[in-house]
Amino acid sequence: MPYWDHHIPLPKLGPVHSRLVTAFVALICFINGYDGDFVFDDSEAIINNKDLNPDTPLSNIWKNDFWGSNLSSNSSHKSYRPLTVLTFRINYLLAGGLHPIGFHVLNVALHCVISVLMIDVFAILIGGLVHDGRGVKLNLSPKASFLAALFFAAHPVHTESVAGIVGRADLLCALFFQLSFLVYCKAFQGGDKKFSVLWIFSSILLCAVAMLCKEQGITVLIGGFVSSGLLMRLALLFLGGSFLLYARWRIMGTGPPSFTEVDNPASFAENVILRIVNYNYYYSLNAWLLLCPWWLCFDWSMGCVPLIKSATDWRIVWPLLLWCCLMGLVYQALCSQDSNKRRTLTFGLVLLVIPFLPASNLFFRVGFVIAERVLYLSSAGYCLILAYAVGYCSCHWKKHKVCVATLTLLCVNVARSAQRSQHWRSEQSLFTSAVSVCPLNAKVHYNVGKNLADRGNQSAAIKYYREAVRLHPKYVHAMNNLGNILKERNELKEAEELLSSAVHIQPDFAAAWMNLGIVQNSLKKLDEAEQSYRNAIRFRKKYPDCYYNLGRLYADLNRSIDALNAWRNATILKPDHSLAWNNMVILLDNTGNLAQAELIGKEALKILPKDHTIMFSLANVLGKQEKYKESEGFFLNALKINPNVASCHGNLAVLYHRWGKLDLAKRHYELSLRLDPSAPGTKENYNMLKRKLEQRQRTVG
Repeated sequence: MPYWDHHIPLPKLGPVHSRLVTAFVALICFINGYDGDFVFDDSEAIINNKDLNPDTPLSNIWKNDFWGSNLSSNSSHKSYRPLTVLTFRINYLLAGGLHPIGFHVLNVALHCVISVLMIDVFAILIGGLVHDGRGVKLNLSPKASFLAALFFAAHPVHTESVAGIVGRADLLCALFFQLSFLVYCKAFQGGDKKFSVLWIFSSILLCAVAMLCKEQGITVLIGGFVSSGLLMRLALLFLGGSFLLYARWRIMGTGPPSFTEVDNPASFAENVILRIVNYNYYYSLNAWLLLCPWWLCFDWSMGCVPLIKSATDWRIVWPLLLWCCLMGLVYQALCSQDSNKRRTLTFGLVLLVIPFLPASNLFFRVGFVIAERVLYLSSAGYCLILAYAVGYCSCHWKKHKVCVATLTLLCVNVARSAQRSQHWRSEQSLFTSAVSVCPLNAKVHYNVGKNLADRGNQSAAIKYYREAVRLHPKYVHAMNNLGNILKERNELKEAEELLSSAVHIQPDFAAAWMNLGIVQNSLKKLDEAEQSYRNAIRFRKKYPDCYYNLGRLYADLNRSIDALNAWRNATILKPDHSLAWNNMVILLDNTGNLAQAELIGKEALKILPKDHTIMFSLANVLGKQEKYKESEGFFLNALKINPNVASCHGNLAVLYHRWGKLDLAKRHYELSLRLDPSAPGTKENYNMLKRKLEQRQRTVG
């Protein structure tokens, strides 16, 4: 037993009670987010990911990346996590659809299980978990491993992994990382020289499972390789790890994913020294998040962390301080006379550094500046070192002061985790919380603006979109969204300028081309609008909304055949495109092609049987063909779905008027005028009907 374990200011609990307390702490930190929404990256990984749908072949999860894109695609991020996607699919099946509660509950449960397992992991690393002759585990460092697990359970940096559903990848990876490590250790119950090859292969298999949850899983073998001694063990780990890395490389398409400068600006710096300095600055920021997890943000890109560009930048102090601290810990780990101290600090540093290596930019470029979720496993190493520090201080300082400090730290972390978990309940609170942390991050302002626009607050959204463009003048998505709002507010000139700039910066931005075409159409720049629509379709072959807008342009130009072809393309690409179907019926009606309009209307209603606008248009066509009974049926069905449409009552009244059912005509004219007193033509038709009814009364009289 480490001499400092019994000095730690915690009660000595039994194995069951310590696990229950750890699980409870993990639960109270993050349970308040159990009924949160899908937020941020959840949209792409879950809501828009067709691989979750039971109708999609299950084999697709083995062909596609985490976001549902084919791994061979140039746009794929190459994040191959099929087992994580499989758990999302199971959540979908159990809940009968995309209901976030089940997704969140499983994430919280996984964090509780991982926190509990950390007790055994920490006990082994400290050197205090042994097996007696009967196979019973005895924890010889119960307080130290328990305290480290409590620190882990309550660390606020875990919020993104637990409260963000896409963080499931980090949780599952951590779980199988632990199991792989524990199984590896089980192989040596008979001693270092007598070990089970079967258990080692089982450990490698669990490592493979961890990799199929998230790429970071391979680091458990790297950690084992660093800490192993015997040649046979090293050879097995090396061969297993090499095979897994080769398989992963082959699956990825033997090429890394492509990222842009805004994702990770330091990796694009031409000066190697500048690149190294900024990488080390990023490491120091990650270390600060572990030490003081107060400034947490959902995204750290786009100017959130400005590059260090000169030796006079005071921020160089932070990487220097980081390396001084690390070197001090390494010195203590290597040179201390206390074997328990050497072991604890060595494994703490290994667990801190090794899982972080895939995010370090050392082996390949990563797509982020800082990502709190990648610290999920590394934080375990920090928690182990912190628990040792508490034990050391308890031996040399007044115990009650260390006790107060430890409990205060735990309580602050629990409160901060609960608060941060609350931020992740909705996109509004998540994005707003980031403004004060990363005011220079254009993406933060963009997301706040988008959320405001989605909730109908366009005036406030404009302010944030403008700030996003100011901070990052080439932010084409912010330009496109701002241009869209200005278009709706009829500020067409500025909208055209913004959208033109967006397509100039990114010529293949199909959505911006389409929106530019809409603005140019409104400005009567019809030739330019047509060209913009054509460009949009060139860069996105399957673009039904663009075909729809192109059809509207052709209709305005009286190019009826071109308009019909464009709308037909829209319905082929998107069979439920109601506006395209309806416009075809109306255009054919207006050009006198009533028989064809009838066919199109009935074809549309086979796909959209409850679309009252198509029913209304088809009823008008049938009425003109004097198919009164059939027309009446469609009018009445349309009114059954939406009974408060004045034009539908008015046109049904006209039908009855022509049909000679004057009392019914009178009733629907009156209903139409009650709903819309200024309905064009309805009042005249109603007056005409009243004269006809009066004349009939006089005749009868």
